[in-house]
Amino acid sequence: MFWCLLFFLADADLVLTHGRIWTARADQPWAEAVSIEGNTIREVGSSQAIAKTIGENTKVIDLDGRLALPGFNDAHVHFLGTALRKFEVDLNGARSLEAMQQRIRDFARAHPDEPWITGGGWEYSYLPGNLPTRQQLDAAVKDRPVWMRSYDGHTAWANSKALAIAGVTRAFQVSGMGEIVRDAATGEATGVLKESAMSLVSKVIPEPSRARKLAALRQALREAASLGITSIQNANGSRDDLSLFEELRSELTLRVAMAISVGSKADLKPAARDPLVHASAIKIFMDGVIETHTAAMLDAYSDLPSSTGKPNYSQQQLNDLVAQCDREGWQVMTHAIGDGAVRMTLNAYEEAFRRNGPHDARFRIEHIETVAAADIPRFAKLGVLASMMPIHADPETPDVWSNAIGPDRTSRGFAWKTLEQAGARLVFSSDFPASISLDPIRGIHTAVTRQTAQGKPLGGWIPQQRVSLETALRGYTTAAAYASFEDQTKGAIAPGMLADIVVLTSNLFTIDPAHIHATRVWMTVFDGRIVHRQ
Repeated sequence: MFWCLLFFLADADLVLTHGRIWTARADQPWAEAVSIEGNTIREVGSSQAIAKTIGENTKVIDLDGRLALPGFNDAHVHFLGTALRKFEVDLNGARSLEAMQQRIRDFARAHPDEPWITGGGWEYSYLPGNLPTRQQLDAAVKDRPVWMRSYDGHTAWANSKALAIAGVTRAFQVSGMGEIVRDAATGEATGVLKESAMSLVSKVIPEPSRARKLAALRQALREAASLGITSIQNANGSRDDLSLFEELRSELTLRVAMAISVGSKADLKPAARDPLVHASAIKIFMDGVIETHTAAMLDAYSDLPSSTGKPNYSQQQLNDLVAQCDREGWQVMTHAIGDGAVRMTLNAYEEAFRRNGPHDARFRIEHIETVAAADIPRFAKLGVLASMMPIHADPETPDVWSNAIGPDRTSRGFAWKTLEQAGARLVFSSDFPASISLDPIRGIHTAVTRQTAQGKPLGGWIPQQRVSLETALRGYTTAAAYASFEDQTKGAIAPGMLADIVVLTSNLFTIDPAHIHATRVWMTVFDGRIVHRQ
C-alpha cells in the first residue's frame, strides 16, 4: 500500500499543458493537459489539475492551444517497401511518360554502380493507352535492367534487358492471376507484367543487403515520426522482415504489428502481442486491382465485357484456408478490392465461424473499393472490419478506375459512409508505398472532403461517401488499435494507456476542411518520450 501511494505521489516525467486535447474517449472527449510517467499516461484533465503532478525534474511542454491527438496508427502499410524507396526511382507525381523517363535517366546517371535500376509509383492515367511498354523504358535506360512497379504495386514495367535476364520469351506462359501482357500482332512481351507474373522478374533482382534494409528502416522511422505515426500494422511480410524490426527494437519510434504473408507462415505461430513488435496476423490476397481488370467482380468490366477478373482462390479453397488460419490462432486480413472478392471473403469468414465457433476473430477485409449493396450489412453482422485507405480515393486520376467499372458501380466506390451507417467499423491507413502518400493528414483530408489538396473536383468525388472528421480520426487511432487487438493499451489518451501522442500545427476541428492537408505535425511523443519536434 505504501509503495502504491509513493507511485501516485511521484512527479510526472513529462507534462503537456494548455492544449486542446482530443482524447478519443466517449466519457471525456476533451481535456487541456496530460501527465506522463515513464511510457504511460498518468492523468488527463485541466491544466490546473495536471499542474499538481509537476515536479522540479518534470519536462513541461506548453502546447499554447494546439490540438493534441492519440498517435496515428497506420493500419495497413508496407513499411520495408516504404523505407527502401529512398534507394530507388520515385515516380510518384510524374504526370507524363516523358517525366517518368527523365527521372529514370537521372537516377541511372547518379547511380552508375547499381546493377539494377528499380523503383515505382507510376500511374496508369498518365501513360498513352494507360499501360507502358519496354521500348519506352529502353529509351530511358537500355544498358542495365530496369524494373518499375505501378503505384498500386499490382503491375510492373520492365525494359528489354530485364525481360531477357528473367527469360521472359514469347513462349513463356503463366497461370493463375498473373499475366504477361503481349503485343497483339507479334505475341512479344510488351514489358508489362500483372499480379503473380511480376515474380518472373522480381525473383532475379538482387536482394538488398541487410545493412541497406536497416539503414533504410532507420530513415523511414524518422519520416514516420515527423508525420505523427506511432504505430504501424505491416500488411505483409516474412520472418526475415520481422527480425529487422526486432534488431531495431531499441531504436523504434513506432510500434509494429506484423501480418505474415500466408505463403510465408510455414511453421510460424502467432506471437503474443508485445507492445513494441509482434506478428499475430495472416495476410491473404484474394484478387488484384480494378485498373488492370484483375480485381474479381460480380459482373463483367464495363470496358472489358469478356472479363469479370479472376479470384486467387476458389470459394472452397478460401474457406479451408481461412478456417485453418483462424483455428491456429491467427487473425486473418484479406486483400479484396472487387465486389466479387469481397463477397467470397465474407462467405469464408462466415464459414470460419460455423466451423470454429463464435469468437472474437476481428476478421478484416482490406481495400473494399467496390462492394455489392447486399453485402454491406454483413460487415456489422459478422463483426468484419472494413480496413480502407482514404488516399486511394484521392480523385486526381479516377478515370481509368471509373471507366473500368462504369458509372453505376463507381457511384458505390470507396463506400465509407454507407458502410459506417450500416454499422461497420472503419479502419484507415495509407497502404504506402502502394499509394501516393504516407501522411495520415493527407488521408484524413481525403476522407473528410473527397477532394485533392487542390480542391478537385468541385464538390467532391462521390461526395455522399464523405465521413466526419471524428470518424476519420478514429479510423487512424481507436479503430486502428482495435484492428490489432490493442485497443486496451493504445489508441486513446487516458490514464494507463501507452503515452503515444501527436500535436498538430492546426486545430482540425475548427479550420476549413479544405485546408486539412496543409496541417503539419508540431510534436510526436512515443512511449513517453519526444521523438519529433517541429
